[in-house]
Amino acid sequence: MDWIIPANEKLYDHASAFQRWGFIDWYQGNHSYAINDSIYIYYIWPKMQVMYKTVVEQVDLCVNEIMDDSEYHHDKKRDEFSQDERFARLRLVEQADRPELHYEQLRKHGLNGVPRGAFKVTHELKEYMDRYIIDSHYENTFPDSDNTDACIEGAKTSVKVNRYERSSVARNKCIAYRGCSCYVCGLDFEKKYGALGKGFIHVHHIIPLNEIGDSYIIDYENDLIPVCPNCHAMLHRKINGKSLSWQELKRAIEGKNDG
Repeated sequence: MDWIIPANEKLYDHASAFQRWGFIDWYQGNHSYAINDSIYIYYIWPKMQVMYKTVVEQVDLCVNEIMDDSEYHHDKKRDEFSQDERFARLRLVEQADRPELHYEQLRKHGLNGVPRGAFKVTHELKEYMDRYIIDSHYENTFPDSDNTDACIEGAKTSVKVNRYERSSVARNKCIAYRGCSCYVCGLDFEKKYGALGKGFIHVHHIIPLNEIGDSYIIDYENDLIPVCPNCHAMLHRKINGKSLSWQELKRAIEGKNDG
C-alpha cells in the first residue's frame, strides 16, 4: 500500500531527524499502515510539494518505544503524548526538492486535492512521484554528470560525484546554511554575472567518496560546502592517487597568488 501524509517543516525538522537516524517515528493515529508500505511526505504551505519517500519499518510503537526527537518538534514534545497513542517508524528511502513534485504537477497525475490527512495513493500518482523523487535524475540539482570530462585550463579532468552530492534537499540546506560563495576561491556568481548567476553554485562532499556507504545519511552542516565548478573539478582531481581537501586547495591558490 502507498500513502501520502501531510507535514509542516515549521513544526517538525524532518531533514535533521532523517540526517541523524535515517528514520522518523511518526504519529500513526487510526491509520492501517503495514510494514513495507510506502509513505510519501508532503510539505504543506509554503512548499506544497512531496519532499520524502519512506518505507514503514515498524508499526504500533508506543511512546516509550520511539526515539526521543523532542529537539526536532516545534509544536508538541514527546512527553505530551499519551501511552495509548501509536507511532510508525518511517525509514528514509529517497528525498528531493524539485518542481515536478509540487502540488500543481501532482494534481495533473492523480492527486485529488491538498492533503489534509493520510490517504492512499493511486498507481498513476505513485509512478509519477517515483519518477522524480530520485535526486540523481534531476540534472539541475548538480550540473555535472557522473562521467563528464571537464577541460579546466588545458587539463582534462573526469569529475566523479555520487547521489549524496546530488541530493537537492541537502544541497538547498547547505546553501541556506553557508551561502552561495565558493569556499575555496570566494567566487560569487551573482556578483560576477548579475541576475544570471543568482543562486548558482556547486556543492562538494567533504568526506572522501570511497568512505561513504549506501546507508550514509548526509549532514548538510558538516559534510557539504559550496564551491565553484573549477574548484570542484580540482577537488575531485587526484595527484598520485590523492585528492586535495578544500583547505589544502585554498592554501594552494593563496600561495600561487602570493607568488
